[in-house]
Amino acid sequence: MAVGDITLSSAARSNLVALQNTTKLLERTEERLSTGKKINGATDDATAYFASQGFLNSASNLSTIKDNLSTSLETVNSFVDSIDSVTDIIDQLKGLVTQALGSTNTTTRAGLASQFNALTTQLDQLVNDATFNGTNLLNSTTNKLTIYFNEGNTTALTITGVNITAAGLLGDTGKAAANAWVADTDIQTAQSYLLTAASTLTTDASNFGSNATLIETRESFTSNMISALQNASDCLVTCDTNEEGANLQALQAQAQLGITALGVSGSLSTAILNIL
Repeated sequence: MAVGDITLSSAARSNLVALQNTTKLLERTEERLSTGKKINGATDDATAYFASQGFLNSASNLSTIKDNLSTSLETVNSFVDSIDSVTDIIDQLKGLVTQALGSTNTTTRAGLASQFNALTTQLDQLVNDATFNGTNLLNSTTNKLTIYFNEGNTTALTITGVNITAAGLLGDTGKAAANAWVADTDIQTAQSYLLTAASTLTTDASNFGSNATLIETRESFTSNMISALQNASDCLVTCDTNEEGANLQALQAQAQLGITALGVSGSLSTAILNIL
């Protein structure tokens, strides 16, 4: 007898359909519990699914921006640290000037002048080595760093470079000890340049520090936006695991009852055939 020739009783067919429906619900509930989501694809709820994906895509784009902000923050902080190092060298140069003014020995002054020139060379080397992530904002006022804050690159911060090389801070004449510091006026001129340099470095460090604070604020803001977008996505698709767990138990019991009912239907049909 072909399978298509098998005829089920009305009760057996009803029980079979009910069992099939229960099985489908069980499969859906098990999927929800395994993924933690009530919507796992567009077929579950297209509107909610694509809205959720949109939130996640925006969060992903902002994550890239946040990574760039983190790198930019480290870049700017590195410049602040480098300015501190340059400030230390300026303090050493000021110490040499003070020693020179306290001595009248030309040989001593010449030696101190030589140390001054060596330190300004070291200052230049330090500044030129202060390149971070391919950018140096300390050796030229023409260098710039642009940091974007949003997906459309419509909001940004542009930081303009400074020149804190020896020439930039002390000028072409002040970066070298004039006349081996034989005269007091030569030393006093260097002292004047150094006082101006120290003030310039303080201003530059303050400006870079303010920019670092702004970048840090935007990084925190972006992190909050990412969390908000992810939460919005979760609200659309995440299931209540407690509810689904209860559903699973109820459906498992219902499936057992369905199997039993189907068995009873079959037994009744068999009993009737035996009577006949």
